[in-house]
Amino acid sequence: MTEEQPPFRDPRATRAARVEDLLARLTLDEKTALLHQFAPAIERLGVAAFRTGQEALHGVAWMGPATVFPQAVGLGATWNEELVRRVGEAVSREIRTMRARDGRVGLNVWAPTVNLLRNPLWGRNEEGYAEDPRLTFVLATAYTRGLRGDHPDYWRTAPVLKHWLAHNNEADRATTSSSIRPRVLHEYDLRAFKGAVEAGAVAGVMPAYNLVNGRPNHLSPALREHLRGWTGQELLVCSDAGAPTNLVDAEAYFDTHEEATAAALRAGVDSFTDHGTDASVITGRIRRALERGLIGESDVDTAVRRQLTVRFGLGEFDPERDPYRETSAFDTPGHRALAQEAAEQAVVLLKNDGLLPIAPGRRIALVGPLADECKLDWYSG
Repeated sequence: MTEEQPPFRDPRATRAARVEDLLARLTLDEKTALLHQFAPAIERLGVAAFRTGQEALHGVAWMGPATVFPQAVGLGATWNEELVRRVGEAVSREIRTMRARDGRVGLNVWAPTVNLLRNPLWGRNEEGYAEDPRLTFVLATAYTRGLRGDHPDYWRTAPVLKHWLAHNNEADRATTSSSIRPRVLHEYDLRAFKGAVEAGAVAGVMPAYNLVNGRPNHLSPALREHLRGWTGQELLVCSDAGAPTNLVDAEAYFDTHEEATAAALRAGVDSFTDHGTDASVITGRIRRALERGLIGESDVDTAVRRQLTVRFGLGEFDPERDPYRETSAFDTPGHRALAQEAAEQAVVLLKNDGLLPIAPGRRIALVGPLADECKLDWYSG
């Protein structure tokens, strides 16, 4: 193997060996830069820029026109995992197509949401599938399998589950703490994540803004104690936007941002989504945490290793072998027909077996101002 063709470029080598070879070639400053959501290119090694985070809850969000599928709660009402898998596949095909046209579109997708709809007052219940953990993880598994693709080595997109953990309130969500008893934690909240992770099509998770039992989710011991024990693959943990800064500014959980960033990194956060495209704030905090001895280079290596594993899985370093590189499936008639099929299956009719106080033979009309309107949400194309 010549220096012009380093081992990390050799598709015959194992993925783990390729990751380790590339990791060993990076300087500490280069590795530190990779920890921000907008990781820069490393031109001397021919490594491209990479962005974690492309919203894709029920279609490609925020990047322009795309096929809009029914809300997740509507997909949950279909009770049809094969249909949900096909929706995930269609979404991932559109992401790949849009990526070829616009480099800002990311292949690390932040979807689906597996938070359980335990409280109808949440305000964003349309993002989840159901209040039942089994139905939720079955449909989340179907959606992630569609997003991932069926190739044994390469992924069409890399799905990240949201939001770890017990995220069911919107107001003051950066400072409120969810009180969760052990049985509820294991049989309810964790179960929705566990089933999908164990199925093998999940690339990682995103911690939620809130705290659980007084501890911020971005410091959750369950990331190490439970999540990483559910699978043998490397999982990528991406912070929610601004959450690392919240550890000091909103939550006052730490006195300094260096302490907070170091603690999040040690807890298992691998990619920091903070301060938009300006990576200098996070990388500065990491460098100062290293200087203070709050973290070591091995902590940085652990996070970068997980990131690189995902990038190799997406075929970034094997463009000629990537089975999903060439695609033009964008907002096709087939995708629109699939969106309509999903919407039709989401309709739920209830039969009155004498429970409702309605006289036999009586007809009821449901009338409202939204009958002929299509409401778009935060994650619509």
